[in-house]
Amino acid sequence: MTENRRLDTFSLAALLVSAHYGLGFILGTAEQSLTFGTAGSLYAVSLALGTIALLGLAKFYWTQVEQIWTLLGSYCGNGGKFFVGLMSWGSLIGIEAVQLISGAFILKILGAPTLPTMVGFAVFFVILSLLPVEKVSWIFRGLLVLNFLALLYGLWVLHGVTEYLRSPLEFTDALGLISLPTKVGILLSTILLLLIDMRYQQFIIQAKDVKSAYQGCVLAAIALLCLAFLPSSVVIAALKAGILPAGIDGKETLPFILSWIGGGTDKPLGILLMASLLVPALGVGSSTLRVQSKIIMDFNILPASNLNRLLITITNAILGLVVASKGGEIVPLIVAFYAAYVGAVFIPFVAYVVGQIGGYQFSKTSVRLSLFMGGIAAVSMLVITFINPNLTISGSAELNIVEIGSLFGVLSLFAGQMIEKYSPVLLKENKEI
Repeated sequence: MTENRRLDTFSLAALLVSAHYGLGFILGTAEQSLTFGTAGSLYAVSLALGTIALLGLAKFYWTQVEQIWTLLGSYCGNGGKFFVGLMSWGSLIGIEAVQLISGAFILKILGAPTLPTMVGFAVFFVILSLLPVEKVSWIFRGLLVLNFLALLYGLWVLHGVTEYLRSPLEFTDALGLISLPTKVGILLSTILLLLIDMRYQQFIIQAKDVKSAYQGCVLAAIALLCLAFLPSSVVIAALKAGILPAGIDGKETLPFILSWIGGGTDKPLGILLMASLLVPALGVGSSTLRVQSKIIMDFNILPASNLNRLLITITNAILGLVVASKGGEIVPLIVAFYAAYVGAVFIPFVAYVVGQIGGYQFSKTSVRLSLFMGGIAAVSMLVITFINPNLTISGSAELNIVEIGSLFGVLSLFAGQMIEKYSPVLLKENKEI
């Protein structure tokens, strides 16, 4: 991996931004902005803050090189390595579901039924994920750039440039529209996720030096902060211009605005602007499936074969479809899966890092127990949340998942330490008796 350390500051920043500037970022922010105004950019702002926070671990990752599951696996055994990989795989289900939901609501503007469209997209994702499409990934990124330019053009047409320039100042006041538990849940889950996100880590370790890693994180954070207020400003400008129909679903706002800017869905420009959203959904969805399948295949759960790869890919797509079919808002869906990964992995990872930098050395048993118990608790809360979305202990589903997972992680970490410390003494006393 070290021989691939060629990324300079600007290249690293571009990759870090592209890791999160997708449909979840764009449509999710737009959807939230329809209800909360400028505060709808909270998730996007959290990504920028998390990227700044990553500065604290940039040198550690750059030095260690290995992926998180390999680092923890080398410390607490193959079981820990497999469990972290499994949690990473599970967190991608939420991203897959978001692409299905986004694609369906983009085509809903054209009158397409939601659930059959999701099924159709799932089939497309499976087909594309099995093809060697990495070489055309630049097309998907290029269309996201086109979408960025379309949003800028939309701001200009809707006379919303001043809205965008004022949005950072109005953001703090607008946050009062969002409940405190929800704010904390989104901020905590997203920021902590970026500290242990292997999508970010894989780029950090490819920086040509530590200085480039630091500068790349800072530049990416600035770029994400600038992008954070773009979708919300477009939605607010559209509301003030009165172009949005009454009762429109939040996920349909940006597709509708882009089609309106292009003269309608029957005009070439309108179709092109819609495609700037639609095609990246295919790219992100298929690449997510590919990563999920690779994780499972890398752990040799099934013998390596084309048939098994196909079965694994189809299973992953079905799981994403099941989650997507439940519906709901985009940002809470993404953050809920972030929260499950954070609730499982963050505490044992912190315990591992503390030992590596010369602090208190937690035993391998305690770290392993923290990982397993925290993961089981976090995933259980995630499942309960989907079964009964109204069941919240702290007032926020995301906060519930992080709290429960982290609580069990901390308790199990210290319980493991107690077991390690006193079990030899107890065994000795029993023998003497």
